[in-house]
Amino acid sequence: MRSSAPFSPLRLLVVAALALGLAACNSDKKELEYKEQSVYEIYSKAVSYVDNGRFTDAGKHFDEVERQHPYSVWSTKAMLMSAYAYYRADQYDEAITRLDRFIQVHPGNRDIAYAYYLKGLCSYERIADIRRDQDQTAKALDALEDVISRFPDSPYGRDARLKIDLVRDHLAGREMSIGRFYVHNRQYLAAINRFKVVVDQFGSTSHVAEALYRLTEAFTALGLSSEAHKSAAVLGFNYPSTDWYRDAYALAGGAQTPALADVKPEGKAVITREANTVKQEASRP
Repeated sequence: MRSSAPFSPLRLLVVAALALGLAACNSDKKELEYKEQSVYEIYSKAVSYVDNGRFTDAGKHFDEVERQHPYSVWSTKAMLMSAYAYYRADQYDEAITRLDRFIQVHPGNRDIAYAYYLKGLCSYERIADIRRDQDQTAKALDALEDVISRFPDSPYGRDARLKIDLVRDHLAGREMSIGRFYVHNRQYLAAINRFKVVVDQFGSTSHVAEALYRLTEAFTALGLSSEAHKSAAVLGFNYPSTDWYRDAYALAGGAQTPALADVKPEGKAVITREANTVKQEASRP
């Protein structure tokens, strides 16, 4: 689902265009064959395309405003509107290219906060399922944090905070998915590293309780009862009423160690090596 911005410059630009009495061009000729036109003709045509949902055509016409009239006041507006149009057309790389140029050329523009925010949305909209690569998720996090850092009190900064919570939860979910896979394949050290990332870096997300339980589970499987007790204690202190804590308590209390029950001797040797590695890492200052 597409994110809705708390404020878009589109409405103001359309109102401004109407105030100037810009009339839409009704020509049915092949679009964008070079033909010198007034800034009003090109800009109004672009606005009409936005109104009709023809966002790619709108982007091309906003680009044409800048190409034919680079020194007009409408050129600056058209640069940002072109980025918006390509964003709405799901052509995010095209939008980012224009936003980067707008930010570089017009750092003091009154719409600069929106430009940074829209750039963040271009990555936010491409966040993939947790089973896939999360490169765009990381980029979205960086871009949205940049918005908060630069414009903390703007509507964009406030909305970016809400989206960051969702992004961080998504990244934590990715770590959990990989960690569960490692547990399933009895690669407990690798699993522990993933679950620790969730606890240490994504402590405000909805995945922390399960991560602490999975740490207890992995430590128990490795025979590291002290570490299992520690993670279970943290889980009990922060999430005492959850099923995750009740299950962790049973594991840490030695009631069951299902992960080792059917492990073959050669598998136990691997687990022993992992346990020794964890012990060595835990002993480091």
